[in-house]
Amino acid sequence: MAMPQITVCGAGIFGLSIAWVLTQRGARVQVIDPFGAGSGSSGGLVGALAPHVPENWNEKKAFQLDSLLMAERFWTEVRAAGGKDAGYARTGRLQPITDDRGLALARDRTDGAHALWQGRAVWDVIPAAEGGAFAPKTLSGFLIRDTLTARMHPRHACAALVAALSAQGVEVVAQAPHVGPVIWATGWRGLQELSEKMGTSVGGGVKGQSAAFAFAATEAPQVFVDGLHIVPHANGTVAVGSTSERDFDNPSGIDAQCEALISRAIAALPVLKDAPVVDRWAGVRPRARSRAPMLGPWPGRPGHFIANGGFKIGFGMAPKVAHVMADLVLDGADTIPEGFRVAASM
Repeated sequence: MAMPQITVCGAGIFGLSIAWVLTQRGARVQVIDPFGAGSGSSGGLVGALAPHVPENWNEKKAFQLDSLLMAERFWTEVRAAGGKDAGYARTGRLQPITDDRGLALARDRTDGAHALWQGRAVWDVIPAAEGGAFAPKTLSGFLIRDTLTARMHPRHACAALVAALSAQGVEVVAQAPHVGPVIWATGWRGLQELSEKMGTSVGGGVKGQSAAFAFAATEAPQVFVDGLHIVPHANGTVAVGSTSERDFDNPSGIDAQCEALISRAIAALPVLKDAPVVDRWAGVRPRARSRAPMLGPWPGRPGHFIANGGFKIGFGMAPKVAHVMADLVLDGADTIPEGFRVAASM
């Protein structure tokens, strides 16, 4: 029995991950992206695979937890297939605690993580002295440490998926006729197009800027302080980001907001003070109105499906998104959470 042929439009993290899982399941896949793999927001620097706080549990947090727990196997299989490493490692995360109220809240969340994270990761409170050389400043003398947070290098992850797909005979092409069901994973411009076709805004783009220091701390935990991610990577860099800019004229323009990120990172981690900045990046991330990934059939277009809206959590969500979309397109099995459907953003 011939397996179905499927077209994936978009070679960012969602499109490449979906194509990979479809290929693993025996489908014939073509991936189309006129700009090339990882050319949009998936070509950034940060790569923080960080969980939501373990409280006020909901379907989005549960979905993300499943995906984060799937990630190690997912990226191990990608590396084995294509020979390229995404830079994945579950190195954990440290967060400073500023005052007694924050300390009490952090300790309450320890119990939440114990109940919700299936015994596979912990969220606890530690003295700052136990944080190691990469620990951030903390006014309370304590840090939150979680062992669920992981890192990967976005560019390396896209390259690893491209290599794994190529090993299976699947290449990313600039254009080709659509054959079979079509999965649209086309980023923020895809959300704009969908909004136009639906006659209502279902999402759009939020610009982000980030930077990378040359600083080798490959096994150190990442740091999250005042909304800033500081992520040590396996390639000897430390990425910092990102901004969230709703209004922008130049989607790829780097400006003073990027320099402010660099200054904030040094203030949080003085060990970075003398490290040279070796890269800066700016791009636009797709954000659905629901703030969750947008998955499922394209309303009114039989045979067309949407996988978009990863925003800041796309890399962490990608393993489960890929499997859920493969279940839907190949088997007709719909396990998409209600809050992730297109209707949730209308």
